[in-house]
Amino acid sequence: MLASRRSVALLIAGALALAACGEKDEPAPRAAGPVPQLDPPQAAEPRPGPVLTEPLTGLELDAGSRPEGIAIDPRSHVAAVAVDDPPRLILFDTKARRRTGVVRLPSSARHVTLAAPGGPFLVPCEDADTLAQVSVDGKTVRTVKVGDNPHDAAALGDRTFVVNEFDSTMSTVRDGRVVSTVPVDAQPGGIAAVGGKLYVNAVRAYTIEEHSAGDQPAGTGAQSSGLGPSHVVEGPGGRIAISDTRGRAMVVYDTRPRLRFRARVPLAGTPVGLAWDGKRTMWVTLSEANLVVPVDLAGDRPRVGKALATRQTPLSVAVDTSTGLLAVAGADDGKVLFLQP
Repeated sequence: MLASRRSVALLIAGALALAACGEKDEPAPRAAGPVPQLDPPQAAEPRPGPVLTEPLTGLELDAGSRPEGIAIDPRSHVAAVAVDDPPRLILFDTKARRRTGVVRLPSSARHVTLAAPGGPFLVPCEDADTLAQVSVDGKTVRTVKVGDNPHDAAALGDRTFVVNEFDSTMSTVRDGRVVSTVPVDAQPGGIAAVGGKLYVNAVRAYTIEEHSAGDQPAGTGAQSSGLGPSHVVEGPGGRIAISDTRGRAMVVYDTRPRLRFRARVPLAGTPVGLAWDGKRTMWVTLSEANLVVPVDLAGDRPRVGKALATRQTPLSVAVDTSTGLLAVAGADDGKVLFLQP
């Protein structure tokens, strides 16, 4: 695979060099197709969006410095948003349309997930190497030390699984303590729990890796997840969706009866955050376009719907699965936009 990537890079470099031998005033043509994987491999980073010049529809609430991780509990209709400077979890009542609480965090967090309807929120605090479990009312916070730079978490039953990005491991947490830590593919940046199994998205290995669940998870195989993937979430019918941030697409896999490629959905922007509405639709943020777009994943072929305008550089999106309400975090302007599609 290394030789293949180098060959592709040399071919592209040669084509650009030949193009540059023409008129000096004409720019070299851009290579067609997706951007190649990097050699050596590197995690993909989202591109910033333009400054907003037009008013948006929906409710806008101030969150704080660089909101990113976000989740909504469908029972209480509480949205939790992780912000920096200082690190906090901001709680919003989406029905009353107001802030209801602030929870101090050990360090910043880029992902927030919900363990189950009713909570708690799972907040991997990266610089503190700590998982925080926060009740939906913000009154109870439990913390446990995990691996190096925990990035994302998912729950199955009484266990919580945390992927640690910088030591390429997954920690299993039960009853407030780590019961095991196992190796996974290089630099895990996301995890989804589907059908009693775990799916780890490795952002430097560019793989989606299946693991059994339990006190000692074991890898059962991996496949390609794109040219530069970032997030992964569960979708309808046991499918999983992966945002291929560098490849400007969403990659879809079936998990039943086995992990199997379903589709690659090109998107006109840099896809980053993902959220499933609990029915048919996967919502995807396009950071460099200031958009969030719906993709119907329930049929044999994914269908892309009409995009909605959002705050500047949307990195995360969440859906209240009981009402369909969207919450989109604008990383570059400190606001959360609530939309009812």
